[in-house]
Amino acid sequence: MIAVMTTVPQSVRDFLATGPFAHIVTINPDGRPHVSMAWAGLDGDELVFATFFDQHKMDNLRRDPRIVVSFQAKEFHGEGLHPYLVIDGRARIGEGGALAVMDQLSEYYIGPGAKYPRRNMPEGLTVHVSIERIYGVGPWQKKR
Repeated sequence: MIAVMTTVPQSVRDFLATGPFAHIVTINPDGRPHVSMAWAGLDGDELVFATFFDQHKMDNLRRDPRIVVSFQAKEFHGEGLHPYLVIDGRARIGEGGALAVMDQLSEYYIGPGAKYPRRNMPEGLTVHVSIERIYGVGPWQKKR
């Protein structure tokens, strides 16, 4: 059994606050990966994202809750790879609440004080991810 992380490091919180797009990886019924993009951020010590419409990734998560989400830094002024963050975990899907999550994430993706611009949307689905592992290139990287 994989342990759930109890506390997300501040470096991860700071990085996600810059609004990098999330690459959501779920598992298709035949075992192949399915990749899509989303806005994502933290809700306490869990990753959260939302969708207004039921999508293929939701079918995959209902069948198999394992998920990997990667983020790449928007800007980088150093040498080598852009910093990137990868989160492994297990997803829980909740009914409704998508607009509230998108409003919360709008602060990072649109700007301070912003709200999601499309207000007349279905209740949608929210996904909370219990984080099992964090890795990548950045201050969250574990030294070998």
